[in-house]
Amino acid sequence: MALKIYLNGKFVPKEKAVVSVFDHGLLYGDGVFEGIRSYNGCVFKLDEHVDRLYNSAQAIALRIPLSKQQMKEKVLQALKLNRLRDAYIRLVVTRGKGDLGLDPVKCPAPFVFIIADKIALYPDALYRKGLEIITVSVRRNNPEAINPMIKSLNYLNNILAKIEANNAGMPEALLLNSGGYVSECTGENVFAVRDGILMTPHTSCGILEGITRKIVIELAEKLNLPVKESVMTRHDLYTASECFLCGTAAELVSVVKIDGRVIGNGKPGRWTVRLSKAYKELVKSMAE
Repeated sequence: MALKIYLNGKFVPKEKAVVSVFDHGLLYGDGVFEGIRSYNGCVFKLDEHVDRLYNSAQAIALRIPLSKQQMKEKVLQALKLNRLRDAYIRLVVTRGKGDLGLDPVKCPAPFVFIIADKIALYPDALYRKGLEIITVSVRRNNPEAINPMIKSLNYLNNILAKIEANNAGMPEALLLNSGGYVSECTGENVFAVRDGILMTPHTSCGILEGITRKIVIELAEKLNLPVKESVMTRHDLYTASECFLCGTAAELVSVVKIDGRVIGNGKPGRWTVRLSKAYKELVKSMAE
């Protein structure tokens, strides 16, 4: 069955899902998006993702032509039409078609599309054994320039970091902020366990306030693992007993080596395993 894509008011075959070359989302990265998971036919944290999409749009003065409820209905319809139960859903809202200038006023109608498909961010073996990552020279965007809290289509910052990791033969990159402190990876939030405390960079460090990140914090508190959101250095990661990344697409994945330093015993740590198990149990319970 051909994949059906929601394209500005109707569902069309994948081959016919096209965007104008004059769309400012393509020309300038002017737009916002969300990535969402569905498990066993249940869309995980749909309300939270849709809320963040509309917050991102509000921050860049982009009016989404659908109500939140209509957007949710289209997401569910995309899953149903494509007969998908375990899927990855991408919601995208662009500024729409305009002229070759960058003035958003010249774009009278925003453009919405929704893709429901499969995704595999890392091979299964890396989930079992853990990732090796490196710190890259690319710095996270300064919030005074482009606030990372806005999930925009302009991902060149992350892409440059990913290119640097690829060139080094690494699956993922760690980005520091302009002050040299730990921010996040190219598509995931960062956590570390040190002295029995789960640490993660504070939102002021130039990170996206991840929905999976919030869930991990809530799960840790339920497991009586103290959580500290703070300014973190690479030293905090190098000397941690465990480290892991989390995100909607990646879920939870252990980091066992950073910049050549082995983290802990070089295997997924006890708390990482427990939190990953708790996350999977939560997903399963909400999908039943």
